[in-house]
Amino acid sequence: MDNIAGTKTSLSWVMNITVVVLVLLWLIPTIGLLVSSFRDRDQISASGWWLSPFPVEQNFSIRASGDDAVPQGDLFVIEGNVYEDEDIASAFGSETPPVAAFGGTRAAPTAFAPGEVAELSRDRTLSVLEDGSYTFTSPAEFSRDPRIYFASETPPEFSLGNYETVLTSDNMDVAFINTLTVTIPATVIPILIAAFAAYALAWMDFPGRGLLIAAVVGLLVVPLQLALVPLLNLHNQVGIGQSFVGIWLAHTGFGLPLAIYLLRNYMVGLPRDIIESAKVDGATDFQVFVKIVLPLSFPALASFAIFQFLWTWNDLLVAKVFLPSDDASKVMTVKIADDLLGSRGGDWGILATAAFVSIAVPLVVFFTMQRYLVRGLLAGSVK
Repeated sequence: MDNIAGTKTSLSWVMNITVVVLVLLWLIPTIGLLVSSFRDRDQISASGWWLSPFPVEQNFSIRASGDDAVPQGDLFVIEGNVYEDEDIASAFGSETPPVAAFGGTRAAPTAFAPGEVAELSRDRTLSVLEDGSYTFTSPAEFSRDPRIYFASETPPEFSLGNYETVLTSDNMDVAFINTLTVTIPATVIPILIAAFAAYALAWMDFPGRGLLIAAVVGLLVVPLQLALVPLLNLHNQVGIGQSFVGIWLAHTGFGLPLAIYLLRNYMVGLPRDIIESAKVDGATDFQVFVKIVLPLSFPALASFAIFQFLWTWNDLLVAKVFLPSDDASKVMTVKIADDLLGSRGGDWGILATAAFVSIAVPLVVFFTMQRYLVRGLLAGSVK
């Protein structure tokens, strides 16, 4: 019964399950990134995004004031409450949870349970109760304010602070405009050149056409990183090094092999009768290209435009090499990497937020043109 027209094959369930699994594999990390963009750095470090609706146990530290030490017999005693610190209190709100553990050193911040007496160096002792009350004793006067470490559960917290940090950072609006300035020409120029080249390779007979097609295919496997330094040296020699013109030409050169390859394969599959009839009626190659081939190739053109736009918009390496390092020329990816994340990139909340801010425009472009993307990818699969 599997071969009867209109019936589903026995592998249809396998295909459906596979599609669902693939969608989940892409969707789950995206959801995690979205949730992390609303959390602060401390909570991200303490627990995974899937635990974000639940309280998180975090470590805190405060300095007990040595000036508050009171002599009691042979000891100097400092008493207080860890939740009296303004920075600590702001993390919990009106209700403070019980202390889960405490310690007197950075190496062991949760070595003792609440109520225990911790024996510290230089004959000092520390005790912290569940309500946050602490007693710090020392046989000698405190030369500096001692630190108290403790762990406590913080309530789940979601805010727009990360988005405010990213969107209101200095010159972010300039970086957005620079990204558009780079992306739009770097998408349009390769399409214009590749469309003419693809038509010539598909429908025009001239010596060496096969060698040109082979060269285009060979350029597809050339690593981008190998061409960066030689291309930058060439740009410096002709006077366009580290400029918008230079990065437009760089993206054009890197995108042309794939564009010509995709468009040529699409144009080869166009109906030969239409093109030959137009030539019999006296149409030139340019007229055939503009009035027949170009309108019929719109799905393929849109498909490459989406790929080129996404790649150029999200590019960091080429922008770092071919654009100046001053704030007036930075694109969004460089701005985020250099100014917001720093050299180590450890602020995951800012990183997640910056990712969603930067993909807003590509998502609009993708969903606007996705029907053309599907048509362009499936073109030629059915005869």
